[in-house]
Amino acid sequence: MANKKIIGLERNVFFTGLVSFFMDFSSEMIYPLVPIFLSSVLGVNKSVIGLIEGIAESTASLLKVFSGWFSDRIGKRKIFMLAGYGISTLSRPIIALSALWGHVLVFRFIDRFGKGIRGAPRDAIIAESTPMKDLGRSFGFHRGMDTLGAVAGPAVAFLLLSVFTGNYRLVFWLSMLPGMIAVLVIVFFIKEQKRKSTEATSPPQSPPWQGGEKGEVRGNETSELPSFRSNFDWRFKAFVAIATLFAIGNSSDVFLILKATDTGIKETQIPILYLCFNLVYALTSVPAGILSDRIGRKRIILAGFILFGFIYWGFANASGQKHIWGLFLLYGVFMGLTEGIQKAYLGTIIPEKFRATGYGIYNTFTGLALFPASVAGGWLWDKYGPHATFYYGTITAFFSATLLLIVFGLDKLKQKRN
Repeated sequence: MANKKIIGLERNVFFTGLVSFFMDFSSEMIYPLVPIFLSSVLGVNKSVIGLIEGIAESTASLLKVFSGWFSDRIGKRKIFMLAGYGISTLSRPIIALSALWGHVLVFRFIDRFGKGIRGAPRDAIIAESTPMKDLGRSFGFHRGMDTLGAVAGPAVAFLLLSVFTGNYRLVFWLSMLPGMIAVLVIVFFIKEQKRKSTEATSPPQSPPWQGGEKGEVRGNETSELPSFRSNFDWRFKAFVAIATLFAIGNSSDVFLILKATDTGIKETQIPILYLCFNLVYALTSVPAGILSDRIGRKRIILAGFILFGFIYWGFANASGQKHIWGLFLLYGVFMGLTEGIQKAYLGTIIPEKFRATGYGIYNTFTGLALFPASVAGGWLWDKYGPHATFYYGTITAFFSATLLLIVFGLDKLKQKRN
């Protein structure tokens, strides 16, 4: 573990946060404008918008478990971060030149393809650089920096659209600049962690989707090949299952943006609305991470799930602009309570030698859930109206929170027995 610290954080944690700041700066210059660009400029309906988001997020998610396993297999993290962030940055010209919704789909897929490569190895390098007791703070800092980038991105987009009225394509082109800075930070400042090379911590030899509990024979010992069944305990499996169920009801944020425009918020105000959401998200992430280290990550995650259910109920019934502004701010609180803290919790239950693989499995399952979530959200909106999309999310959130409460209770009971 690196000894040098910056503002009390391990070097890799600080610079990984900086990378995410610049990458989200780049991404969020584009993301809140995509649904408006599709509906207003290209004339696409809600079902197609949901389909684009679902395909982009879910298909790219298939890479997450593979990149995590391969990162563990070769003992490298930085190369995956570099490739992932580089690919996402190079995808920007596609949307800048797009004339059909299919072009936007290609852009979203390539952008998420890059995210699929980098996500699990990046989370692993944060976990490996941090003492167990400080995981909440480190992941909270990372999410906070990531989200500060998501504040800067819409702010710059708003200024550009104000000066160059309606010129979405210029914004898309300029979004490449912070992405390039993120890549340069990886090249010059992220350092590979020295990993133990003993047999007890040897990296996985085969991917977790290949079954079989027996592996290579070394002398009189038989090493166990990594598989989802044998190398991850019941807590990990149960948490991944519940997080996936929750994600099935958590449709793309583009529907929140479309709901905002439906209530009368002007398109030019959308970047500011999204900026405010991300500002609350950023300001909540670090305190929530520190709090989770003190009172328990399970409680914070459970509170986040319950809050989400009420937020989506609010979106279903919102009729005025002030309701939308308030709900977006609360949505920022929810994100601060869950995103980084879920990964911090996973860092305590994933075996050390399968860390990137474990994060990859989690990211893949929850990412794949975005396909049915976004497709269902778009279909419900077109068929029954926006309230149906948000009621759907409310129901799945409360059901997931109930299951989470049961699992955490069982875990506590088992710990007492042991």
